[in-house]
Amino acid sequence: MVGIRKIGQIRRFLDRETTTRLMHAFISSRLDYCNSIHVALPKTLLRKLQMIQNSAARLYVCQTKHRDHITPILHELHWLPVKEGVNFKILLLTYKSLHALAPRHIDNVLTPQSLCRNLRSNSQNRLVPAKVKTISYGHRALSYAAPMLWNSLPNYIKDAQSVVLFKRLLKTYLFNKTY
Repeated sequence: MVGIRKIGQIRRFLDRETTTRLMHAFISSRLDYCNSIHVALPKTLLRKLQMIQNSAARLYVCQTKHRDHITPILHELHWLPVKEGVNFKILLLTYKSLHALAPRHIDNVLTPQSLCRNLRSNSQNRLVPAKVKTISYGHRALSYAAPMLWNSLPNYIKDAQSVVLFKRLLKTYLFNKTY
């Protein structure tokens, strides 16, 4: 990305806080923009996006060497990896859809699980994943990925009373799971 190079050219004149803000404004915002559609990307392309985030964190914010491990740096900056950012966005859309805060076309993709018998699992707020025809691409569809991610969440996160609380609990959960 051109933004990383331009920030790198003026990095020696900036303090760490200003550099972090610039990275969020020009790099992270582009990585996060519409990242819910990144669920359909193959791992090779997600890896390229991760490399952009890693170089932004490593070289320009923390000024560490290329061979230094990136996990402690991302942990220190409190940045989720790209794949977890995509999962965060998918789960946020799912939460909003279940609480009638999302666009209607997303509501049509998600189907709540309803059982004909009264079981304990009825209270777990689960979704039914769509049936997929192709293994390689079907698992990347929102209709399959969103229910699978949603069903893997603990109930205390799914039962959050507001979007703000849900986002906070979800980011903490994904952050702790990753690091």
